[in-house]
Amino acid sequence: MKLGIVGNGMIVKTVLNELKDTDIEATALWCRSEERGRPVAAEFGIEKVYTDYEAFLKDDSYDFVYMGLANSAHYEYTLQAIRAGRNVILEKPFTSTYEEAKQLVEEAKEYGVILFEAMLSRYSANYEIIPKYLSKIGEVKLIRSTFCQYSSRYDAYCKGDIKPAFDPLCSGGALMDINVYNISFVIGLFGAPLASIYMANIGHNGIDTSGVVTMDYGSFKAVCTGAKDCSARNGIMIQGTKGWIEVPNRPGFIENVTLHLNQDNTDTVIDVAKERPYIKEFRRMMEVWEADDRKQMDAWLQASLDTMAVLDTSRKQAGVVFPADK
Repeated sequence: MKLGIVGNGMIVKTVLNELKDTDIEATALWCRSEERGRPVAAEFGIEKVYTDYEAFLKDDSYDFVYMGLANSAHYEYTLQAIRAGRNVILEKPFTSTYEEAKQLVEEAKEYGVILFEAMLSRYSANYEIIPKYLSKIGEVKLIRSTFCQYSSRYDAYCKGDIKPAFDPLCSGGALMDINVYNISFVIGLFGAPLASIYMANIGHNGIDTSGVVTMDYGSFKAVCTGAKDCSARNGIMIQGTKGWIEVPNRPGFIENVTLHLNQDNTDTVIDVAKERPYIKEFRRMMEVWEADDRKQMDAWLQASLDTMAVLDTSRKQAGVVFPADK
């Protein structure tokens, strides 16, 4: 798999660093500023640097556009790539709104291109085996998923220096940046909830800095806690009448998955693989692309749409407004 990179921010550098010793290669990079793009290209051995997006999209050296821009730019740049006939790997969160996400999915199908969301947990082998063990814990009653991480940008935010992660104009906030992992984790296993409620802590510029999403599945409830203004011990617990399944770290890094059975009070690690999450993510997408597994692609896209629907509802409940809403 060869990638055309869009952007030069932290997530782009993280992904390129993880993939540098693999057969997944970046052959081109687009950046608004050549001055910012050239050092990234030099560091990771990328031959071509573009500042003209149309010219970048015509480059035939890569198989997928990897979209690593600010959240608010996902829709516009991905739509343009789709209409240019390019496959796209789009970083989470998918878009700013559900309607944007729905249009991207529809147009990807119309133009016959592949659209993946880069959501780490989705592509983990350890995540994919969890459904096989759900029956062992009986009737699911509660799910708790926590991802809280004190942002390196929060102190500056409190002083009025607003970076994209805390900027409504960039579709930032704890829900979109952090809690999306929790929500996607639950929806990937159990589908769309019947209803959801978001209780958020709102900062001085109207953005959510932390909050709790409760999702109602009728016979069980899921509580998703995400924060950029405080830290906690992260992890996931799926609780049933006969036991529980635990992931003792943030959603995305799915390892040491443990099955606990009440009857004999045993704990069993049920991992099937030790993974480097970003490598596994791209290799799993590559595997599905090469097999042209449309059923799996459609299932993942539906999960992305269901997640965006919850994000939309939750954000509006909290009164967080993005330019895309208008």
